[in-house]
Amino acid sequence: MFQGRITDVFFDLDHTLWDFDKNSELAFDKIFREKYPSINTSSFVKIYAPINQACWKLYQVDLLTHEELRYKRLKDSFDVLNYSISDEEIHQMSEDYITYLPENNMLFDGATEILDYLSEKYKLHIITNGFSDVQYKKIHNSGLSDYFSTITNSEMAGVKKPHPKIYEHALSISKASKSTSIMIGDCIDADVKGALDFGIEAVYFNPEKKEVTLAVPTIHQLIELKKIL
Repeated sequence: MFQGRITDVFFDLDHTLWDFDKNSELAFDKIFREKYPSINTSSFVKIYAPINQACWKLYQVDLLTHEELRYKRLKDSFDVLNYSISDEEIHQMSEDYITYLPENNMLFDGATEILDYLSEKYKLHIITNGFSDVQYKKIHNSGLSDYFSTITNSEMAGVKKPHPKIYEHALSISKASKSTSIMIGDCIDADVKGALDFGIEAVYFNPEKKEVTLAVPTIHQLIELKKIL
């Protein structure tokens, strides 16, 4: 579909290459086994995952700060569980979680295979809204470092996806052009519409097969990129 005119491929990291949900559950499981054995990890994560996503959406549009995000997603989850926990414990759990999270390295099925394939044909890059130190650890620990020429995160760009300046920053450091670049990500607003509004092509990674109202190339497995690129 895009073969022949694309030179640079930009990926989102969390929920696209790096399996945030699986790695998050592993981090919480370690915390709960060590300090809160009465909490069932699977039950907690079912509540936490949508709350975390909602908090990230607020963070993306600057309605939550970095610190508020880390606190609110835990506080709201424990409130739903009706589990009594102090603010001090929440802050400590937040620190432990950020420490343990990048120690895990579960990737989406086909991630390494598709990166091996694409890296022989294109320059690969990452654009992520995640926190700089955590994202670099995720990329390194999961063996992704060697695939990517540049990594742009929201801290270095000073804005978050879908703000056009983060895409502008990514293209600047990669020396890529709009007409020969494409963005691949799981968030229809931040990754897909953000890229399209900026003027570069986009592919929607939609493993959960959510309803798509935007006319955009969509894949359910990463390996399907072979048909597109």
